[in-house]
Amino acid sequence: MARIRLNHEYRNKIGNRIEQTLTQNDCEEKQKYFEAREQLKPIQDQTWLLAKEVIHRTYTPDDIEKAWYLQNKFKNVNTIAKDSCFHFGFNGKKEDEKGVMEDHRFTKHFDFRLGARVDGNDTQSYGRNSGDDTHSFAYAYFRDELKGQEGCDPDINIKMKGKESNPHWTKVKQANDKYLGFSQYGEEDSDKTNRKVNEWNKDFEIDLIGREYCRDRQIDCTPQEFEIFMKWQGAKGQLITCHEKWIETLQSQMKEIKMGLKSYKYLDEGIELANELGCNITDAEIIRVNSTGLVIYNPKNLADRVKSMNKTTISREDKIAMYKKAMAERQGQAN
Repeated sequence: MARIRLNHEYRNKIGNRIEQTLTQNDCEEKQKYFEAREQLKPIQDQTWLLAKEVIHRTYTPDDIEKAWYLQNKFKNVNTIAKDSCFHFGFNGKKEDEKGVMEDHRFTKHFDFRLGARVDGNDTQSYGRNSGDDTHSFAYAYFRDELKGQEGCDPDINIKMKGKESNPHWTKVKQANDKYLGFSQYGEEDSDKTNRKVNEWNKDFEIDLIGREYCRDRQIDCTPQEFEIFMKWQGAKGQLITCHEKWIETLQSQMKEIKMGLKSYKYLDEGIELANELGCNITDAEIIRVNSTGLVIYNPKNLADRVKSMNKTTISREDKIAMYKKAMAERQGQAN
């Protein structure tokens, strides 16, 4: 049988199968990503316990109870609500440009919500592009679940890094955010049923006295506690970095593979490459189009296929003999 030529469809099929295999393979970058992900939630939970302890030193449980009492009693009182982000800080010394130590207030924003920006900026991206890749932490943490959802790709921000915004990128991010429960313009979608955002955020809420914006509430902590908050924020950033490095490694490998596939002319060359990389596939898996079998590639293959269907060939002499026999039988019936 003639060698089957590679086309765009077959190259993509082979490339996708190889990428699936490479993703399943263990490597240093993948291990670091899984380690960062496994460590993150315990760090988040422990840091949250510390945050509540720090908050209750300023806003005591007794204060909270009184505030709720007043708010429930008077319609014009609106001073307490649940919150998940805070400005923690402490007073210390900092060296100025001349090398002189001066008083300084060290403060930073810490947000425990799933959609929070890891850099500490208290401006939520809310599903729009920003300097901090939109919802990259959520994509990294819930990567396995997102990979199993139609239209979703938790690696999309990494794959599109450095590229201009495009419809495909936007469509995939919208699918990711919809599954996770992010709305287009708010932290949570109105439909909270079985959504990751709601499940995550409800574990990190506390009653807090103050005005609407958390920057109006400067909550004192010790330098040691501040350092713990910084390490937790750093752990979230580390998870994003590990995710990026792993996927970038895969993308580098796939770039070489796609260049190789593009240079090949025949299907068997692509199959050989896949098998050498540990992805055991056959030409039938690549060229199968429906339940009836394989694609017919050229006239010779088609002719051979048709001939194979005719397992009995009747010669000219046999046809004449069969005709004479039939005529004799008809004549005998007439007499």
